[in-house]
Amino acid sequence: MTTGAWIFIVIIGILLGAVGGFFLARRYMMNYFQENPPISEDMLRGMMMQMGQKPSERKVKQIMASMKAQSKASNKKTKK
Repeated sequence: MTTGAWIFIVIIGILLGAVGGFFLARRYMMNYFQENPPISEDMLRGMMMQMGQKPSERKVKQIMASMKAQSKASNKKTKK
């Protein structure tokens, strides 16, 4: 093989590796955030208290449920 062919093969390999790595990392992060949401109930309570609201358990659960529903809806849109 000539030197030009080797350089071409190396460049194609690097490009394929970068594209494959991007999609694998994207899938991993989406699964990670779905299993471990970036905001918890305790963080939500703290934010509500900072805004001057008294967080009731019902309100916190309602907001968390709406956030999970919104997350699932956005995941369905991206999978289509």
